Amino acid sequence: MSLAKVASGVNPLRDPRDRRLPRIAGPCGLVIFGVTGDLARKKLMPAVYDLTNRGLLPPGFALTGFARRDWETQDFAQIVHDSVKENARTPFREATWRQLSEGIRFVQGTFDDDDAFDRLRDTVEELDVSRGTGGNHAFYLSVPPSSFPVVCEQLSRSGLSQPQEGRWRRVVIEKPFGHDLASARELQSIVSSVFRPDDIFRIDHYLGKETVQNLLALRFANQLFEPIWNANYVDHVQITMAEDIGIGGRAGYYDGIGAARDVIQNHLLQLLALTAMEEPVSFDAAALRAEKEKVLSAVRVPRDIGRHTARGQYTAGWQGGEQVVGFLEEEGFNPHSTTETYAAIRVDIDTRRWAGVPFYLRTGKRLGKRVTEIAVVFKKAPHLPFESTATEELGKNALVIRVQPDEGVTLRFGAKVPGTQMEVRDVTMDFGYGHAFTEASPEAYERLILDVLLGDPPLFPQNTEVELSWEILDPIIEYWAKRGKPDEYRAGTWGPRSADDMMARDGRAWRLP
Repeated sequence: MSLAKVASGVNPLRDPRDRRLPRIAGPCGLVIFGVTGDLARKKLMPAVYDLTNRGLLPPGFALTGFARRDWETQDFAQIVHDSVKENARTPFREATWRQLSEGIRFVQGTFDDDDAFDRLRDTVEELDVSRGTGGNHAFYLSVPPSSFPVVCEQLSRSGLSQPQEGRWRRVVIEKPFGHDLASARELQSIVSSVFRPDDIFRIDHYLGKETVQNLLALRFANQLFEPIWNANYVDHVQITMAEDIGIGGRAGYYDGIGAARDVIQNHLLQLLALTAMEEPVSFDAAALRAEKEKVLSAVRVPRDIGRHTARGQYTAGWQGGEQVVGFLEEEGFNPHSTTETYAAIRVDIDTRRWAGVPFYLRTGKRLGKRVTEIAVVFKKAPHLPFESTATEELGKNALVIRVQPDEGVTLRFGAKVPGTQMEVRDVTMDFGYGHAFTEASPEAYERLILDVLLGDPPLFPQNTEVELSWEILDPIIEYWAKRGKPDEYRAGTWGPRSADDMMARDGRAWRLP
């Protein structure tokens, strides 16, 4: 058995042709910076437990927390235990917990504390011996982007970022990847001075969702859709990420960031790229990345930004049967803030496939419901051999990929209403993951953490994609910055009037999900 294969995370006993066998990480450990935050407690720790429960992590896997809290290892283990009990998706099993807890460690310190990082290095080396982690460690930066430089510098100074021959060290970065093109390039310069490009994993949890990956299967595994996936048949595309929650408790992060930077720059432009890209020669990382980069480099923002974008802030209103406060009344916010909680933009793609097909992207807080979807809306039939009254209730055909919460695909088309008269109305055919498969979809962070430990990068955006996304968004944000306060919309509605006006100018309307 090759030690190099074991160290790299390759299971040497696995036949790559046997699709029944899951990919299992080789000897390794994960260090999380920012273990006291919501992301670590609600997503990362439960995902690690669920992977352990599914048998996808090695028996000697190690989880190390780093924070300034005055904790001992047993205190941190209790935090992990409580987080897992509350948020894990798989059943709590004592045997699984014992296996995981034996590899838990905690290092107390601040990011500018040399001694703390030296202790972290000693802890990692101890785990290599006691747990057999083999010198393979990933560092998850669940911290504000402003802390990335000092953490990377400390990882370099202490030698933690430099693996021995045949071993690996990787870094995981949470969004936002900068706040504009210049800061994204600066961040890339810092991180790439410490880690190799192939060892830098930028987490976009939306790309780990099963339905997003099913979009690739829908397009490229079926002959049915690809022939009409172009400007000859598609009228426009709407990509929506709507949330029904407000900003409560996130003032420190959200104010000055806003909806466009928080969601459009990463999640929605990635969904656009996957929707619009050409077929890759394979689904390995390089081929997939090349096609996404081609699409993003062809995206154009209309010259008249004011006519083709909209932004808003939610005001007080009713949602879910309770009265909620407006954005400016949320605790910790500047009452004069011009940060948008709703953003909508139109972009065009200058390729033969998509010339003349607008893509509309929108996101917002305190909207009518929580939903993320990609709606491909088709042109009306060029000739309808019916009486006008027979089709007056017929809309445009649409293929809707539901990313969350009810993952699946809906196809809307016209069908005859039962009866003696010819009357055509919209009907839907629906595919839902929940009732089509017995297997539960893995949580996004489970898949992404496992991919990091396996060194499998297809679902992670690389630096070129990040920079292209900022090149698209920067002119819009600069335009908005000169316009003062965003438009208002009442909590529980679907955004400001200006967003509807933006669509109406093109003779279209937003879908009601």
